[in-house]
Amino acid sequence: MRPPPWLGSGTRGRDLTLAGASLAGGLVLWALGWQPQIRPHPEVPPALYLPPLLAMCVAVGLRRVAPRTSLAVGTGALVADTALGGSLGTILIYTQVLYDACVYGPPRLWRWLLRVTIGLSLVGAVVGVLIFDQWRGVAVGVPVVLAGLLPVLTGVSVRQYRDQAAAERARAEQTARLVELDRWQAVSAERARMARELHDLVANHLSAVAIHATAVLSVKGLDRGQVESALRVIRESSVQGLAEMRQMIELLREPGSGGGRAPGAGGGRAPGADGGALPEAVTARLAEADRLVERIRAAGLAVRVRTDGTPGPLPVGVDLAAYRIVQESLTNALKHGAGEAELTIAYRPAEVVLTVENPVRRGGAGLPGAGAGLIGMRERATLLAGRFSAGPHDGRWQVRAALPTREDG
Repeated sequence: MRPPPWLGSGTRGRDLTLAGASLAGGLVLWALGWQPQIRPHPEVPPALYLPPLLAMCVAVGLRRVAPRTSLAVGTGALVADTALGGSLGTILIYTQVLYDACVYGPPRLWRWLLRVTIGLSLVGAVVGVLIFDQWRGVAVGVPVVLAGLLPVLTGVSVRQYRDQAAAERARAEQTARLVELDRWQAVSAERARMARELHDLVANHLSAVAIHATAVLSVKGLDRGQVESALRVIRESSVQGLAEMRQMIELLREPGSGGGRAPGAGGGRAPGADGGALPEAVTARLAEADRLVERIRAAGLAVRVRTDGTPGPLPVGVDLAAYRIVQESLTNALKHGAGEAELTIAYRPAEVVLTVENPVRRGGAGLPGAGAGLIGMRERATLLAGRFSAGPHDGRWQVRAALPTREDG
């Protein structure tokens, strides 16, 4: 059976109930005549033992709200009761007061009580030996040990267990908060990565579509061949963008979700190790930069490519990041440049260095951008412990990224 709520742990009702039970037990012992324990004053009326008993019960009721006051009231009641000869009920209730003072009082209080009760026990034993002039006199210290030292030791033990449990709970809560923070940071990082990948997948295709659509609408007197050429670029870019978007969505789906390849998804698949196909979002690599350059050239940007060093296999993360940086740089050159760009890919022993330079279109005319391209390229380089810079250089706009190809690089 569960106790009622007002008797729950740590409630005022439990303290008052314990004080009332102590008073009832003390009255029973008083009625049975269990006082005095010693008889310094044989003619003391029994009723004089009741005020110390009542004060001791009041001290029990104050055990949580005022541990120091409870100890002071209980000690005063014990001194008064002992002066009358000592009542068994009052002495027993005082052990509860000592225990509660150690459990609920400040740390200094139980340390002080421990020293005092040990000292009184030793003093009682020594005084007993001196009085009775034999070793059996140590029995004088036994009541002090039973009524003072043992309750204090018990309270200290319970206090230490409770403090340890509270520390463990605080540590567990702190760990839970750290886990939640790590989870939130992981979710935020994943969302940023997904946004960066989607931007790189689609932005260049939409830019090409917008540029050619603007040209068709703004230039008057285009012949059919020019219009068809622009429309072919628009169609190719839009189909490629849709294909890459579908492939990115398939990557985000859980395995076995049944998301098959949509009809008309176009190219962009490469055979995997298991005979299946992997989307371009995974297989995009720097070795495919030639195809990317051809698409950019078809969109209207004259790109010159220069390779330094001997191309070699790159780590997967570096390969994908290099491809995306080249893709985004050329897209920016198409949107904001003057119609030409130079791409340099330098393979070095410990890194691959990508440099894209283009003249800036005078007057600032060009397609508006969200400003996420440079941020995404910088984040890709930073995640790989690489270096990235973008800005004016010798009258041209230059993007330069150095990506380490070794773990110790």
